[in-house]
Amino acid sequence: MYLIVGLGNPGAEYEHTRHNAGFDTVDALADELGCRYWKTEGGALTAKGKWRGEEVVLVKPQSYMNTSGGPVKTLMKTYGVAPDHLIVIHDELDIDPGTIRVKFGGGHAGHNGLRSIGDKLGTRDWYRVRIGIGRPPGRKPVVDWVLSQPRKDDAEAFEHAVAEGAAAVTFLIDNGLEKTQQRFN
Repeated sequence: MYLIVGLGNPGAEYEHTRHNAGFDTVDALADELGCRYWKTEGGALTAKGKWRGEEVVLVKPQSYMNTSGGPVKTLMKTYGVAPDHLIVIHDELDIDPGTIRVKFGGGHAGHNGLRSIGDKLGTRDWYRVRIGIGRPPGRKPVVDWVLSQPRKDDAEAFEHAVAEGAAAVTFLIDNGLEKTQQRFN
C-alpha cells in the first residue's frame, strides 16, 4: 500500500494556489484512479483506490501546511505504511514552473510542510514529487507568491506540472525511482 500525500491548505481562499500544488496533483490522481468518495480521517481528507493492483490512499491534510506532519503520521500508523511507501507531493520554489522533480529523502529547503512531516516521522526518507513553481518576480514576497493563483502562461505551466506530477506518481509505483527520475527529471 502507498500513502500519497498532497500538501496544501484547506479552504476556498487557497484553492489552486501555487502552495496547493500537492492538493491539485492528488485531485488529478483521484480523477485518474476513479476515486470519488472522500472521507475525513486522521485530520485529513482521504480517498482509497488501486493502481495496477497496488492499494493507494490519497491524502489531503486539513491541518494547514505547517502542521501536515500530524495527519501524515496518524494515517501512516492507521494503514501500516512505512516511510518507503510514502509519496509526498509539494510545491517547490527552486524548480522552474511547468517542471517537476522526483527524489527520495533530503532536507526540507525551508518548506514548512516537509519540515513538519520530517519532525513527526523522525526521518526524512520518503519519496517526494516536487512541483515547480519558481521564485517570485522582483521583490514580491515569497508568501504572497505561493499563496496566489498562477495567471496566464504561469497557469498553463502550473497545470502541466500538476499533470506531470500525477503521471510521475503512478510511474514511480510501477517502475521505481531510477526510471522515474530518468523519465521526469
